[in-house]
Amino acid sequence: MDRPIEIDGSYGEGGGQILRTALALSAILRKPFTAHHIRSKRKNPGLQAQHLKAVEALTQMTEAETEGVTFGSQKITFFPNKILPGDYRFEVRTAGSVTLLLQAIFLPLCLAQGSSRLTLVGGTHVPWSPPFHYFSRVLLPTLKGMGVSSNTSIEKWGFYPKGGGKIELNIVPTPELKPISLLDRGPVQRIHGLSAISHLPRQVAERQKEQALKRIRAEIHSEADISIQYEVPSNGPGSFLFLLVEHERSLAGFSSLGSRGKPAEKVADEAVDALKVFLRSEGGIDPYLADQLIPFLALAKGNSSFTTSRITEHLLTNLWVIQHFLNVTILKWGEKGEGGRVEFLNK
Repeated sequence: MDRPIEIDGSYGEGGGQILRTALALSAILRKPFTAHHIRSKRKNPGLQAQHLKAVEALTQMTEAETEGVTFGSQKITFFPNKILPGDYRFEVRTAGSVTLLLQAIFLPLCLAQGSSRLTLVGGTHVPWSPPFHYFSRVLLPTLKGMGVSSNTSIEKWGFYPKGGGKIELNIVPTPELKPISLLDRGPVQRIHGLSAISHLPRQVAERQKEQALKRIRAEIHSEADISIQYEVPSNGPGSFLFLLVEHERSLAGFSSLGSRGKPAEKVADEAVDALKVFLRSEGGIDPYLADQLIPFLALAKGNSSFTTSRITEHLLTNLWVIQHFLNVTILKWGEKGEGGRVEFLNK
Protein backbone atom coordinates (compact mmCIF):
# COMPACT_ATOMS: atom_id res chain seq x y z
CA MET A 1 0.00 0.00 0.00
CA ASP A 2 1.27 3.47 -0.86
CA ARG A 3 2.67 5.61 1.90
CA PRO A 4 0.07 8.30 2.76
CA ILE A 5 0.62 11.81 1.45
CA GLU A 6 1.21 14.23 4.34
CA ILE A 7 -1.07 17.28 4.42
CA ASP A 8 -0.68 20.12 6.93
CA GLY A 9 -4.24 21.13 7.75
CA SER A 10 -3.09 24.46 9.23
CA TYR A 11 -1.70 25.73 5.92
CA GLY A 12 -2.98 29.07 4.61
CA GLU A 13 -6.48 29.81 5.83
CA GLY A 14 -6.36 26.44 7.61
CA GLY A 15 -10.04 25.61 7.15
CA GLY A 16 -12.09 22.68 6.00
CA GLN A 17 -11.30 23.38 2.34
CA ILE A 18 -7.97 21.55 2.70
CA LEU A 19 -9.72 18.41 3.92
CA ARG A 20 -12.50 18.50 1.31
CA THR A 21 -10.12 18.88 -1.63
CA ALA A 22 -7.76 16.24 -0.26
CA LEU A 23 -10.63 13.77 0.19
CA ALA A 24 -11.88 14.29 -3.37
CA LEU A 25 -8.45 13.88 -4.97
CA SER A 26 -7.55 10.95 -2.74
CA ALA A 27 -10.73 9.13 -3.75
CA ILE A 28 -10.25 9.77 -7.48
CA LEU A 29 -6.54 8.96 -7.62
CA ARG A 30 -6.69 6.21 -4.98
CA LYS A 31 -3.85 7.87 -3.11
CA PRO A 32 -4.06 7.69 0.72
CA PHE A 33 -3.29 10.75 2.80
CA THR A 34 -2.80 11.84 6.38
CA ALA A 35 -4.01 15.30 7.38
CA HIS A 36 -2.77 16.73 10.66
CA HIS A 37 -3.39 20.01 12.50
CA ILE A 38 -6.86 20.03 10.93
CA ARG A 39 -8.45 23.45 11.48
CA SER A 40 -5.99 23.98 14.33
CA LYS A 41 -6.19 27.78 14.09
CA ARG A 42 -9.96 27.88 14.43
CA LYS A 43 -11.96 28.69 17.56
CA ASN A 44 -13.39 25.15 17.45
CA PRO A 45 -10.44 23.18 15.99
CA GLY A 46 -10.58 19.73 14.47
CA LEU A 47 -13.38 17.92 12.68
CA GLN A 48 -16.83 19.47 13.16
CA ALA A 49 -20.13 17.95 12.04
CA GLN A 50 -19.89 18.85 8.35
CA HIS A 51 -16.22 17.79 8.07
CA LEU A 52 -17.01 14.48 9.73
CA LYS A 53 -19.84 13.93 7.28
CA ALA A 54 -17.51 14.52 4.32
CA VAL A 55 -15.08 11.89 5.61
CA GLU A 56 -17.88 9.47 6.44
CA ALA A 57 -19.51 9.95 3.04
CA LEU A 58 -16.32 9.27 1.09
CA THR A 59 -15.47 6.37 3.39
CA GLN A 60 -18.78 4.81 2.39
CA MET A 61 -18.41 5.71 -1.30
CA THR A 62 -14.89 4.25 -1.59
CA GLU A 63 -14.98 1.55 1.12
CA ALA A 64 -12.02 3.36 2.64
CA GLU A 65 -10.06 2.46 5.72
CA THR A 66 -9.61 5.38 8.10
CA GLU A 67 -7.90 6.37 11.31
CA GLY A 68 -8.76 9.18 13.69
CA VAL A 69 -12.21 9.99 12.33
CA THR A 70 -13.93 11.35 15.45
CA PHE A 71 -15.53 14.67 16.36
CA GLY A 72 -12.83 17.24 17.17
CA SER A 73 -10.00 15.12 15.79
CA GLN A 74 -7.12 17.14 14.32
CA LYS A 75 -5.50 14.18 12.55
CA ILE A 76 -6.98 11.60 10.20
CA THR A 77 -5.64 9.04 7.75
CA PHE A 78 -7.70 8.01 4.72
CA PHE A 79 -7.05 4.89 2.59
CA PRO A 80 -9.57 4.82 -0.30
CA ASN A 81 -10.50 1.99 -2.61
CA LYS A 82 -12.49 2.21 -5.84
CA ILE A 83 -15.27 4.82 -6.08
CA LEU A 84 -18.65 3.09 -5.93
CA PRO A 85 -21.44 4.88 -7.82
CA GLY A 86 -24.91 4.44 -6.39
CA ASP A 87 -27.86 5.93 -4.55
CA TYR A 88 -26.64 7.84 -1.49
CA ARG A 89 -28.31 9.87 1.24
CA PHE A 90 -26.29 12.01 3.64
CA GLU A 91 -27.49 14.36 6.35
CA VAL A 92 -25.37 17.18 7.77
CA ARG A 93 -26.69 18.19 11.16
CA THR A 94 -26.47 21.61 12.87
CA ALA A 95 -27.32 23.35 9.56
CA GLY A 96 -24.00 22.21 8.11
CA SER A 97 -23.67 23.16 4.47
CA VAL A 98 -24.66 20.60 1.83
CA THR A 99 -22.76 22.54 -0.85
CA LEU A 100 -19.54 22.25 1.16
CA LEU A 101 -20.19 18.52 1.45
CA LEU A 102 -20.55 18.47 -2.34
CA GLN A 103 -17.05 19.92 -2.68
CA ALA A 104 -15.77 16.61 -1.33
CA ILE A 105 -18.12 14.07 -2.95
CA PHE A 106 -19.38 15.56 -6.23
CA LEU A 107 -16.19 15.39 -8.29
CA PRO A 108 -15.43 11.73 -7.40
CA LEU A 109 -18.94 10.71 -8.46
CA CYS A 110 -18.57 12.63 -11.73
CA LEU A 111 -15.58 10.40 -12.52
CA ALA A 112 -17.05 7.11 -11.25
CA GLN A 113 -17.89 4.15 -13.48
CA GLY A 114 -21.66 4.53 -13.25
CA SER A 115 -24.50 6.94 -12.56
CA SER A 116 -25.34 8.12 -9.06
CA ARG A 117 -28.19 9.75 -7.21
CA LEU A 118 -27.54 11.95 -4.19
CA THR A 119 -29.98 13.10 -1.54
CA LEU A 120 -28.44 15.63 0.82
CA VAL A 121 -30.08 17.06 3.94
CA GLY A 122 -28.75 20.07 5.85
CA GLY A 123 -28.06 23.76 5.26
CA THR A 124 -28.78 24.87 1.71
CA HIS A 125 -28.55 28.63 2.28
CA VAL A 126 -26.23 29.26 5.23
CA PRO A 127 -23.36 31.69 5.96
CA TRP A 128 -19.80 31.02 4.82
CA SER A 129 -20.74 28.58 2.08
CA PRO A 130 -22.03 28.70 -1.50
CA PRO A 131 -25.84 28.74 -1.55
CA PHE A 132 -27.66 26.03 -3.46
CA HIS A 133 -28.57 28.51 -6.18
CA TYR A 134 -24.91 29.29 -6.86
CA PHE A 135 -24.16 25.60 -7.24
CA SER A 136 -27.13 24.99 -9.53
CA ARG A 137 -27.05 28.17 -11.63
CA VAL A 138 -23.36 29.06 -11.87
CA LEU A 139 -21.14 26.07 -11.10
CA LEU A 140 -23.13 23.29 -12.79
CA PRO A 141 -23.71 25.18 -16.07
CA THR A 142 -19.99 26.04 -16.20
CA LEU A 143 -18.99 22.44 -15.54
CA LYS A 144 -21.28 21.31 -18.36
CA GLY A 145 -18.71 22.84 -20.71
CA MET A 146 -16.17 20.41 -19.23
CA GLY A 147 -18.38 17.40 -19.87
CA VAL A 148 -20.00 17.15 -16.43
CA SER A 149 -23.59 15.94 -16.70
CA SER A 150 -25.71 16.51 -13.60
CA ASN A 151 -29.07 17.98 -12.72
CA THR A 152 -30.28 19.06 -9.32
CA SER A 153 -33.42 20.18 -7.54
CA ILE A 154 -34.29 21.60 -4.15
CA GLU A 155 -37.24 20.17 -2.23
CA LYS A 156 -36.76 22.07 1.01
CA TRP A 157 -34.62 25.04 1.97
CA GLY A 158 -32.27 24.86 4.95
CA PHE A 159 -31.53 28.19 6.67
CA TYR A 160 -29.33 28.72 9.73
CA PRO A 161 -29.78 27.63 12.50
CA LYS A 162 -32.40 24.91 11.90
CA GLY A 163 -31.09 23.51 8.63
CA GLY A 164 -33.05 20.51 7.43
CA GLY A 165 -33.06 21.52 3.77
CA LYS A 166 -33.16 18.81 1.12
CA ILE A 167 -31.61 18.71 -2.34
CA GLU A 168 -31.30 15.92 -4.89
CA LEU A 169 -28.73 15.39 -7.64
CA ASN A 170 -28.51 12.95 -10.50
CA ILE A 171 -24.98 12.47 -11.81
CA VAL A 172 -24.07 10.84 -15.12
CA PRO A 173 -20.33 10.06 -15.12
CA THR A 174 -17.97 11.54 -17.67
CA PRO A 175 -15.07 9.46 -19.03
CA GLU A 176 -12.77 12.47 -18.82
CA LEU A 177 -13.00 16.15 -18.03
CA LYS A 178 -12.52 18.53 -20.95
CA PRO A 179 -10.27 21.59 -20.61
CA ILE A 180 -11.86 25.01 -20.54
CA SER A 181 -10.73 28.60 -21.12
CA LEU A 182 -12.44 31.43 -19.25
CA LEU A 183 -10.15 34.37 -19.91
CA ASP A 184 -12.66 36.91 -21.22
CA ARG A 185 -16.26 36.99 -20.08
CA GLY A 186 -17.56 39.17 -22.93
CA PRO A 187 -20.37 41.73 -22.65
CA VAL A 188 -23.25 41.46 -20.17
CA GLN A 189 -26.28 39.82 -21.74
CA ARG A 190 -28.66 39.66 -18.78
CA ILE A 191 -28.92 40.30 -15.05
CA HIS A 192 -31.61 38.42 -13.20
CA GLY A 193 -32.19 36.97 -9.80
CA LEU A 194 -34.38 35.76 -6.97
CA SER A 195 -35.67 37.25 -3.74
CA ALA A 196 -36.94 34.51 -1.43
CA ILE A 197 -38.30 34.30 2.10
CA SER A 198 -39.72 31.74 4.48
CA HIS A 199 -41.84 32.39 7.58
CA LEU A 200 -41.43 36.16 7.16
CA PRO A 201 -43.73 39.00 6.02
CA ARG A 202 -44.15 39.30 2.25
CA GLN A 203 -42.81 42.85 2.32
CA VAL A 204 -39.33 41.52 3.22
CA ALA A 205 -39.01 39.82 -0.16
CA GLU A 206 -40.45 42.89 -1.91
CA ARG A 207 -38.08 45.30 -0.18
CA GLN A 208 -35.08 43.13 -1.06
CA LYS A 209 -36.13 43.11 -4.68
CA GLU A 210 -36.91 46.83 -4.91
CA GLN A 211 -33.67 47.91 -3.26
CA ALA A 212 -31.64 45.70 -5.59
CA LEU A 213 -33.46 46.94 -8.69
CA LYS A 214 -33.13 50.58 -7.64
CA ARG A 215 -29.38 50.32 -7.18
CA ILE A 216 -28.77 48.25 -10.32
CA ARG A 217 -30.61 50.87 -12.40
CA ALA A 218 -28.91 53.83 -10.75
CA GLU A 219 -25.36 52.52 -10.34
CA ILE A 220 -24.92 49.83 -12.99
CA HIS A 221 -27.25 51.51 -15.50
CA SER A 222 -28.90 48.23 -16.35
CA GLU A 223 -32.27 46.59 -16.04
CA ALA A 224 -32.68 43.36 -14.09
CA ASP A 225 -35.39 40.75 -13.74
CA ILE A 226 -35.80 39.59 -10.13
CA SER A 227 -38.52 37.09 -9.28
CA ILE A 228 -39.99 36.56 -5.82
CA GLN A 229 -40.72 33.38 -3.89
CA TYR A 230 -42.81 34.37 -0.91
CA GLU A 231 -42.89 31.16 1.10
CA VAL A 232 -40.21 28.62 0.29
CA PRO A 233 -40.56 25.39 2.31
CA SER A 234 -38.19 25.36 5.28
CA ASN A 235 -37.97 24.50 8.97
CA GLY A 236 -37.50 28.09 10.07
CA PRO A 237 -37.39 31.74 9.02
CA GLY A 238 -34.94 32.98 6.45
CA SER A 239 -34.45 35.37 3.56
CA PHE A 240 -32.19 35.23 0.52
CA LEU A 241 -31.31 37.39 -2.45
CA PHE A 242 -29.45 35.98 -5.46
CA LEU A 243 -28.20 37.90 -8.49
CA LEU A 244 -27.03 36.09 -11.61
CA VAL A 245 -25.17 37.96 -14.34
CA GLU A 246 -24.93 36.24 -17.71
CA HIS A 247 -22.01 37.33 -19.83
CA GLU A 248 -21.39 36.17 -23.38
CA ARG A 249 -18.88 33.55 -22.24
CA SER A 250 -19.36 33.07 -18.50
CA LEU A 251 -21.74 33.25 -15.55
CA ALA A 252 -21.28 34.93 -12.18
CA GLY A 253 -23.43 34.88 -9.06
CA PHE A 254 -23.74 37.05 -5.96
CA SER A 255 -25.97 36.57 -2.94
CA SER A 256 -26.79 37.62 0.58
CA LEU A 257 -28.70 36.10 3.48
CA GLY A 258 -31.00 37.76 5.96
CA SER A 259 -30.63 37.42 9.72
CA ARG A 260 -32.42 38.64 12.82
CA GLY A 261 -32.35 42.45 12.94
CA LYS A 262 -30.82 42.82 9.47
CA PRO A 263 -32.87 45.13 7.24
CA ALA A 264 -34.06 43.78 3.89
CA GLU A 265 -32.30 46.70 2.21
CA LYS A 266 -28.96 45.62 3.68
CA VAL A 267 -29.48 42.10 2.32
CA ALA A 268 -29.95 43.61 -1.15
CA ASP A 269 -27.03 46.01 -0.72
CA GLU A 270 -24.57 43.22 0.06
CA ALA A 271 -25.42 41.32 -3.11
CA VAL A 272 -25.40 44.44 -5.30
CA ASP A 273 -22.09 45.63 -3.83
CA ALA A 274 -20.46 42.31 -4.76
CA LEU A 275 -21.98 42.47 -8.24
CA LYS A 276 -20.63 45.99 -8.76
CA VAL A 277 -17.11 45.05 -7.70
CA PHE A 278 -17.13 42.19 -10.19
CA LEU A 279 -18.50 44.24 -13.08
CA ARG A 280 -15.80 46.87 -12.51
CA SER A 281 -13.10 44.20 -12.79
CA GLU A 282 -11.81 42.47 -15.88
CA GLY A 283 -11.85 38.92 -14.53
CA GLY A 284 -13.38 36.22 -16.68
CA ILE A 285 -15.05 34.58 -13.66
CA ASP A 286 -15.98 35.57 -10.12
CA PRO A 287 -13.78 34.51 -7.18
CA TYR A 288 -16.23 31.89 -5.90
CA LEU A 289 -16.29 30.07 -9.23
CA ALA A 290 -12.49 30.25 -9.49
CA ASP A 291 -12.13 28.56 -6.09
CA GLN A 292 -14.52 25.74 -6.94
CA LEU A 293 -13.26 25.04 -10.47
CA ILE A 294 -9.65 24.42 -9.40
CA PRO A 295 -9.91 20.63 -8.71
CA PHE A 296 -11.85 20.04 -11.94
CA LEU A 297 -9.32 21.95 -14.05
CA ALA A 298 -6.42 20.12 -12.43
CA LEU A 299 -7.89 16.79 -13.59
CA ALA A 300 -8.95 17.89 -17.09
CA LYS A 301 -7.16 16.35 -20.07
CA GLY A 302 -5.50 19.36 -21.69
CA ASN A 303 -4.63 22.94 -20.85
CA SER A 304 -7.14 25.11 -19.00
CA SER A 305 -7.02 28.75 -17.97
CA PHE A 306 -9.08 31.51 -16.40
CA THR A 307 -8.85 35.05 -15.17
CA THR A 308 -10.67 36.05 -12.00
CA SER A 309 -11.64 39.33 -10.40
CA ARG A 310 -9.97 38.33 -7.11
CA ILE A 311 -7.50 35.69 -6.02
CA THR A 312 -8.69 34.31 -2.70
CA GLU A 313 -7.08 32.36 0.10
CA HIS A 314 -9.34 29.45 -0.83
CA LEU A 315 -7.98 29.45 -4.38
CA LEU A 316 -4.36 29.49 -3.17
CA THR A 317 -5.11 26.73 -0.67
CA ASN A 318 -6.70 24.53 -3.34
CA LEU A 319 -3.68 24.99 -5.62
CA TRP A 320 -1.40 23.99 -2.74
CA VAL A 321 -3.38 20.82 -1.94
CA ILE A 322 -3.55 19.78 -5.60
CA GLN A 323 0.22 19.86 -5.93
CA HIS A 324 0.46 17.18 -3.23
CA PHE A 325 -1.56 14.75 -5.35
CA LEU A 326 -0.94 15.65 -9.01
CA ASN A 327 2.09 16.27 -11.16
CA VAL A 328 0.58 19.20 -13.02
CA THR A 329 2.20 22.47 -14.02
CA ILE A 330 0.27 25.43 -12.59
CA LEU A 331 1.05 29.01 -13.59
CA LYS A 332 -0.37 31.89 -11.53
CA TRP A 333 -0.27 35.64 -12.01
CA GLY A 334 -1.55 38.05 -9.36
CA GLU A 335 -1.49 38.30 -5.58
CA LYS A 336 -4.11 37.48 -2.99
CA GLY A 337 -6.89 40.04 -2.99
CA GLU A 338 -6.13 41.18 -6.54
CA GLY A 339 -7.31 40.12 -9.97
CA GLY A 340 -5.29 37.32 -11.49
CA ARG A 341 -4.85 34.49 -13.95
CA VAL A 342 -4.32 30.76 -13.49
CA GLU A 343 -3.27 28.20 -16.10
CA PHE A 344 -3.08 24.41 -15.86
CA LEU A 345 -0.72 22.68 -18.27
CA ASN A 346 -1.88 19.06 -18.41
CA LYS A 347 -0.48 16.63 -20.95
